[in-house]
Amino acid sequence: MGKSRRDFLKQGSITVAGGLAGAALACNEKPKPPAPTPGAPPAFATAPPVGPDVTATTFAEAEKLVEVELSPAEKNEAAQSWRQGMAPLYERRVGPRKVALEPELAPWSRVEAAQFGPAGPEKDRFIRSKGMPEPLPGKDEDIAFAPVSQLSRWIQSRKLTSSRLTKIYLDRLQQFDPKLHCVITLTRDHALEQAKKADAEIAAGKYRGPLHGIPWGAKDLLDTANIATTYGAEPFRTRVPTEDAAVVKRLNDAGAVLVAKLSMGALALNDIWFGGQTMNPWLLEEGSSGSSAGPGAATAAGLVGFAIGSETGGSIVSPSMRCGVTGLRPTYGRVPRTGAMTLCWSLDKLGPMARGVEDTLLVLNAISGPDAGDVACVPSKLDFDANADVKGLKVGYFPKWMQEAPATDVDRAALDMVKKLGMVPTEVSIPDWPYDSLDLILFAESAAAFEELTLSHQVYILKMQTPDAWPNTFRQSRFLSAVDFVQADRFRRKVAQEMARVMSQVDLLLVPSLRDEMLTLTNFTGHPSLTLRAGFVEVSEARSDWAPDPKNPLPKFSPPRRVPHGVTLIGRLFDEGTLGRAGLALEKEFHVAGERPPGF
Repeated sequence: MGKSRRDFLKQGSITVAGGLAGAALACNEKPKPPAPTPGAPPAFATAPPVGPDVTATTFAEAEKLVEVELSPAEKNEAAQSWRQGMAPLYERRVGPRKVALEPELAPWSRVEAAQFGPAGPEKDRFIRSKGMPEPLPGKDEDIAFAPVSQLSRWIQSRKLTSSRLTKIYLDRLQQFDPKLHCVITLTRDHALEQAKKADAEIAAGKYRGPLHGIPWGAKDLLDTANIATTYGAEPFRTRVPTEDAAVVKRLNDAGAVLVAKLSMGALALNDIWFGGQTMNPWLLEEGSSGSSAGPGAATAAGLVGFAIGSETGGSIVSPSMRCGVTGLRPTYGRVPRTGAMTLCWSLDKLGPMARGVEDTLLVLNAISGPDAGDVACVPSKLDFDANADVKGLKVGYFPKWMQEAPATDVDRAALDMVKKLGMVPTEVSIPDWPYDSLDLILFAESAAAFEELTLSHQVYILKMQTPDAWPNTFRQSRFLSAVDFVQADRFRRKVAQEMARVMSQVDLLLVPSLRDEMLTLTNFTGHPSLTLRAGFVEVSEARSDWAPDPKNPLPKFSPPRRVPHGVTLIGRLFDEGTLGRAGLALEKEFHVAGERPPGF
């Protein structure tokens, strides 16, 4: 009776199995599994052995991957039962009873950002800035660079037709794409048809709103019916969806005109896709950053009215910084991702990129709201008044961060501007925790999302095969610890609780846009961010999203080159309206949003 019940059952089963096997062999029959003792529950590590042989040496080598150390006796014991206890857990993938998991199938557990703190404003309100349309410029390029807030007034007042504006952008896309490599699919016929329809509706008095007739570009991870959606990756070059993504449907309903499917780093990483590298209009010797590379470059160069990008860990913030545009990363769960490529179920977010703060709010208002196809998308309200005063808003900042890289004089000047506008700078702090440890979740989920691509070795045909590219990361992630995944998820809750504490003290935060801790943790907690151009800096070397490669040094510049630099505002959950108010006030005082990249 000294043995545990599970050990007794295991040993008993082996004894009975031996007797039955002998009888069966004597009759030249296949051995039958032993009949279970009536009333005995199932036990772990009693499944038929499967998989390759595993020894203590196997575990000795695996210890190096997960940084766990077992004693010799523990390694022996683990090896003896692995094929009966753990290897059978892989049957879903290796068979014999394989189960396919559809790309749109989300995990059972879901992240809800609003479980920490208030769930946003109490009312829906959207008030545009006051003003009449300015005189229509004589030059097409001056029209092309106008913000959506101005384009919409020209179209509504019939000073400008959607057809003319659409042709301007289509021509500019064709003219400048050889420099930027930002277009994967130009949708000329589709766009001209949509523009013609918009003009007819507006002429008939059926104006749908501020996006009616406005040409836009979609990051090529949004499904578009009968138009290729390639994810920027070689294995999907010929992929043509039959339905529109939810966001595309909503923009169609708003009367917007799709002119192009814009480039993205392959499978949403950085700025290199199967057609090349998307370049920064302000500095053609460097990439535009990613993974919303095409939306950033095309918007900055005046090739679209606005674009839709996506972010998992910086893919709206970084290209908005590099290309000098305004990027709004919404609260996780506000905008549906139905029909968009999945990289990471608990992190992916879709959001607008434009040439002005108000533009991003106009777009957000059109694409927000739940959709049955996205289990993480929840009902929310948007309270935005472009004319409201910002005096008294408490703006949190981290004093140490403002004094060290990546902060610049532009960031420090922005903090001074906060005070000048009557907002209240407020010191805040967070614990010195290893926030990058959360990326274990990103790597595990992304490897799961592209499991079939990895196991079929199709990742080998992606252009980038460096150690920091997805192919290697997906393969490495197969060896991450499931226990550590759970612990990272628990750490994520702890971080969210800490952010709830910080945001209870202020209305919003002002942070250096690419400060790693804040970029990482706010993506994991789901907080919204608004990145906007705040000034200019000089760089003496091209910048890159990729790990340094001594064999391919980055271009250097003497004298240094002048490029835009932005700051980022972090908002409370579902409180993009306050971000918009503060961002609009800062944008008006910075006086830099209208400057264009030379040569475009």
